[in-house]
Amino acid sequence: MKTLLLTRSDVEGIATMDLAVTAVETAFAAFGRGEATMPPKVYLPIEDHDGDFRAMPARLGESAGIKWVNVHARNPARYGLPTVMAVYVLNDPANAFPLAIMDGTLLTAMRTGAAGAVASKYLAQVPPKSIGFIGCGAQAYTLYGAHRVVFEKFDSLAYDRDVAKAQRFAEAVGGRVVPLHEAANADIVCTATPSRSPFLEASWVRPGAHINAMGADAPGKRELSLETLKAAAVYIDDIHQATASGEINVPLAEGTFSVDEIAGTLGEVVAGVLPRPALEATTVFDSTGLAIQDVSLARSIYDAAKARSLGQEIDLLGLDSPAGSR
Repeated sequence: MKTLLLTRSDVEGIATMDLAVTAVETAFAAFGRGEATMPPKVYLPIEDHDGDFRAMPARLGESAGIKWVNVHARNPARYGLPTVMAVYVLNDPANAFPLAIMDGTLLTAMRTGAAGAVASKYLAQVPPKSIGFIGCGAQAYTLYGAHRVVFEKFDSLAYDRDVAKAQRFAEAVGGRVVPLHEAANADIVCTATPSRSPFLEASWVRPGAHINAMGADAPGKRELSLETLKAAAVYIDDIHQATASGEINVPLAEGTFSVDEIAGTLGEVVAGVLPRPALEATTVFDSTGLAIQDVSLARSIYDAAKARSLGQEIDLLGLDSPAGSR
């Protein structure tokens, strides 16, 4: 038996946004029905290097795996490396054999963008005329690509504190650069920043709009004002992660928001366990990133690679050698 090694280039050749959206929607539905196993995300702080590692194990059906991913905000300036890098190990739960080791960096970006698009599909009220992208780094591109899978067309409104970054994104997707309040007034708003200070004001948000709050993924991070949260039906991806590190983590710690105010999980809505929100409701999806999204997409990538004979098969455990066969 051999393990399939998939490099970033291999993953790029396989992982389409259609594949990612389908895999993530499947994962949310299974999670909503209680059919997935996902222990809490484990953080390993690396404070002397301004970063952290995260271990994210999960099982979904006939697949199990773990992602080892970092977030080092100063990597680009200090080392010319990406802020986020990841490796994914996919196993067969029946016998624990490592089916694949693959680049998890692109996988992470794609499944995160797909999660936002799935949330928009189920929580937004009508096909959007406009989507605001606040924070125009790498994640904005996958958010845009995933939303193009779900919605045929929309105007893309770009805002970033770095105007050049917003301009590059707008040119790439055929959108336009706008002020912050205008991006926040779109039918769907996607925030993807590392902010620790709330900047999205309730007065800017269109009644009945949907907000994908994607940036808060660690304690202390937040993007939305308290008034924005209070005025919306707030859906989370996972109660343990959202309360510890999601958009609601700071208001919960401050006692200005309570768990009772959560409308439900996105998985419950996707699975049909909860109804879709009312037509007039303004909605927020508090996304922290789930390990079940990773394992679902990793399995889809693995299956596609095997079908196309892509990647390199290696005898990782030495089972094909004379010593390993004893």
